[in-house]
Amino acid sequence: MNHLVPQFLPFRGIRYECSGSGHGAMDAIVAPPYDVVDDDDRALLADRDPHNAVRLILPEGDDGRYERAAADFAAWQQDHTLRRDAEPSFYLYRMRFRDRDGHQRETNGVIGALALPDTGDDSVLPHERTMPKAKSDRLSLLRATRANFDPIWGLSLTSGLSGLLEPPADDGVRCTDDEGVEHTVWPVSDRARLEAITEAVAASRLVLADGHHRFETALAYRDELRSRGEPLDGAGAIMTLVVELADDQLEVGPIHRLITGLAHPSDLRVALERSFDVLDGGPNTREAIDALQRRMQAGGGLGVVDGAGLALAVPREGALAGALAGFDEPVRHVDAAVFEAAVVPALAGLGSPEVTYRHDAMEVAALVDKGAADAAVLLRPPTVEQIRAVAFAGNRMPQKTTFFHPKPRTGLVFRRLDDPAGDERSG
Repeated sequence: MNHLVPQFLPFRGIRYECSGSGHGAMDAIVAPPYDVVDDDDRALLADRDPHNAVRLILPEGDDGRYERAAADFAAWQQDHTLRRDAEPSFYLYRMRFRDRDGHQRETNGVIGALALPDTGDDSVLPHERTMPKAKSDRLSLLRATRANFDPIWGLSLTSGLSGLLEPPADDGVRCTDDEGVEHTVWPVSDRARLEAITEAVAASRLVLADGHHRFETALAYRDELRSRGEPLDGAGAIMTLVVELADDQLEVGPIHRLITGLAHPSDLRVALERSFDVLDGGPNTREAIDALQRRMQAGGGLGVVDGAGLALAVPREGALAGALAGFDEPVRHVDAAVFEAAVVPALAGLGSPEVTYRHDAMEVAALVDKGAADAAVLLRPPTVEQIRAVAFAGNRMPQKTTFFHPKPRTGLVFRRLDDPAGDERSG
């Protein structure tokens, strides 16, 4: 079978004017992606600077909030808070951070405009299911602003792509986030290099790492315009950070499940004993949580946090075969699928349980400890190979399965949909 290939093109980015006048100024105006910002985070970011990017991705209020984001974006361009680059560019992007084991790491990628595939085009492969509410919110924002404010994240199978992404000698535009991660962007407009990057990305299919909701939203918006016979302009593509799918470029974390609404939280362990051996993990302390996660990595199983402390739930051999039969083979070995197939049914009859999602195990355990949640289930992250296998089999993992770390900052470059990707006209 002949596969279509990803089309990845430069665009004329819109960037903060202060991006060329010192690194400290950028710290106050960038933001994390919208889906990891809660209400408290949003208030803190908005207070840092009146032009913080969070005002664009999470506009405040109810009525007319999307239109306010569009008005702010337009006003910031008019008063030259934001300026549009003179030439179509790719934007080399480097994140320097310490991983969970304290080792210094780097992720090197490139931001460009990824053409949205049509039906039957498998050049871009999702690996996770999505939730309707998040998509409707993002679609309303896209309709109002006609802009990509934060890049989605694609993983390229082209071996050696990272070698094309060496940054130039200058310092670039840099900021440091609240977790101490250093983010640096360099615009590249040299024609030969632009063509080399485009060709390298086109050499292999892309696996979506992060941004499934925004990707599906972009598809929906493009299809809306087509159905009305309106020109697509830049709506035929989405701003995307592309990184080589390689272990040395990625740190994949889990997303844990927080449970509220249980009539008797202690019943969770009893319910799990139908299919799991539930082994005591000690009290709910930082040291015990670290030890529990090490046991999970070494021997498998899910972590349990409840009022009694910690436990390790190890599936009994063959006990989950029937429950997991509805999942395709590559997905069955992912903890999020085990939770959906075996834990969610076990919660039935234990009250009116609701499941929410957090990526930090210590935060999850603290919420249970102080009674803000009844219980939690800790999961292991899928491996890079599992992500690859699931995507290439045409399957999807359950929603909120992977947490790619660190997260690219919103605000280092924006993309308007007024012009097609790769358009070299001035204006």
